[in-house]
Amino acid sequence: MVQFPNRRHMNVLLASVCLAFATPALAQNEIKIGYNADQSATGAAELGLSGRYGFEAAIEDINANGGIGGRKVIGIVRDDAGAPPKSIQNMNELIDNEKVAAVVGPTNSGNALAWLHIPQQKKVPVISHVATATDITGRYAKEAQNYIFRVSMVDREQLALLAAYAVKASKTRKIAIVADTTGYGQAATKDLLEILTLHGITPVAVEKFGPKDTDMTSQLAKVKDAGADMVISGSLADATAQVLKSMEKMDYYPGLLSTWGSINSPLINIAGAKLAEKTIFAASTTEDANDRAKALHKRLVAKYPNMPAFVSAAQGYDAVMLIAAAIKQAGSTDGDKVQQSLENLGEVQGIIKAYKKPFSKEQHEALGVADFHLAQWKDGRVVQVDNAIVKGMTAADLKR
Repeated sequence: MVQFPNRRHMNVLLASVCLAFATPALAQNEIKIGYNADQSATGAAELGLSGRYGFEAAIEDINANGGIGGRKVIGIVRDDAGAPPKSIQNMNELIDNEKVAAVVGPTNSGNALAWLHIPQQKKVPVISHVATATDITGRYAKEAQNYIFRVSMVDREQLALLAAYAVKASKTRKIAIVADTTGYGQAATKDLLEILTLHGITPVAVEKFGPKDTDMTSQLAKVKDAGADMVISGSLADATAQVLKSMEKMDYYPGLLSTWGSINSPLINIAGAKLAEKTIFAASTTEDANDRAKALHKRLVAKYPNMPAFVSAAQGYDAVMLIAAAIKQAGSTDGDKVQQSLENLGEVQGIIKAYKKPFSKEQHEALGVADFHLAQWKDGRVVQVDNAIVKGMTAADLKR
């Protein structure tokens, strides 16, 4: 005998069937954007963490305004812990399992260079919001379609800004370079030598040190003996902090310029708040750069009181806004169409600036040296430098 379910069982069965059919429909009404960056493990993790805060804030704002074409945006966040194998695994999961329309990340350039082939082959646009290695957007520049974009600083461009400032600030035209022996430090040294040559300057000293060294007094003694009145540090925050501590030991304070890594808290944690104020560094924006930056900073600090590195929050926010604009313009989440749309965007309002056709087929960098600021730590905050030297700099000074 066939037994029919009672009314209660029938209602449960019908509800289950309806849910089964409803779930795919709901999923089709969502647009997923992935986030893959170190937020926990390396010295750059706070850039990834801050970038995630900006990424999530942008998604909140998009959804508060009706989503993209009425579709809700979902952020799928992955921490790669600064490890290339984990970062590669995350990219495969985000693209293959989560079916994201685009990805924002990573924090570390080495991780990006390890997995660039994955989104390129699978035709999923990526916007790098922190990693600065020049080759990130250039590796597939000659392909029919390049799926890798960036809203961040580029190493060569930020070093061009530092060199221009050094040349203007130096009273003797005696400039020195100090950098660690990591791939980052030596690449920075190579770029700086080439850029200073464009200014007609040969550095009076080029000194290097190990990535774990804490005493650079012997290197700085050579710099001092050479008469340098400006020094450019081609290293990240922790190494630059050790350079500052060594300068303090010697009571020798030439002008010190450093890369945007100095926006990280290791600089003040190692060197101390006051000593950290003795270096000027590159940044794409600061929390006091404009009204939009001030508003986002206030909003994020209210939620995350110890929020580090606002600059990457702004870049993460803007990366999402550019992706959203491209999806809306394309009327699709298809990777080919979104990629083409990114290369043909109109104006998109971001935190850093209003982007006017930020990308093209030939240019996948939304920011360039003309967009960058010089910044420094003051009373535990990062503020924009706007002194007489900065005001006297022109586009012609930015040789690269």
